[in-house]
Amino acid sequence: MQIDTASGWLRGIRHCPSAHFNARPEGADISLLVIHNISLPPGQFGTGCVQQFFSGTLDRQAHPYFAEIAELRVSAHFLIERDGAVTQFVSCWDRAWHAGQSCFGGRENCNDFSLGIELEGTDDEPFAEAQYASLIALTRVLQQAFPRITRTRITGHEHIAPGRKTDPGPCFDWPHYLDQLTDTAPTDEGCT
Repeated sequence: MQIDTASGWLRGIRHCPSAHFNARPEGADISLLVIHNISLPPGQFGTGCVQQFFSGTLDRQAHPYFAEIAELRVSAHFLIERDGAVTQFVSCWDRAWHAGQSCFGGRENCNDFSLGIELEGTDDEPFAEAQYASLIALTRVLQQAFPRITRTRITGHEHIAPGRKTDPGPCFDWPHYLDQLTDTAPTDEGCT
């Protein structure tokens, strides 16, 4: 993996461009990495439905749950599937719609200054080792391109939207992931 700093797209991974993004606010810094989980239908993996959801092409008739979410306009910058395959949906320079109402370090609207990575999974199932390997490799590439994303500025959706979101959940192995990055201590900064 390597980032094209001009376009904000990574080389060496799959691209599935989403229309669900917009420009970051003027002068926005990319200084936060948010980890999520997702599976569509819930609890099912490898269906291709996450890609359809983020690209706005989800068939609402394909599953009862899809009727509830088909009209939502959400995205993330990246998805890491169970086998470790990485897909990018939105340029790093643009604002993906992954965090919603959120706060980190007293700063609201995390989408403005963050990158979002979705792991194919659920709150209550362990993630695959191939996902951790890809997540670590991807994080290192992003940290090199965006040095303000230090270990203390990597967080879960559950930490920036407490009470509203629960992902990546208790099965996500934070020490296994973070220990392979920098040696700064992690923090779960919330609103103050």
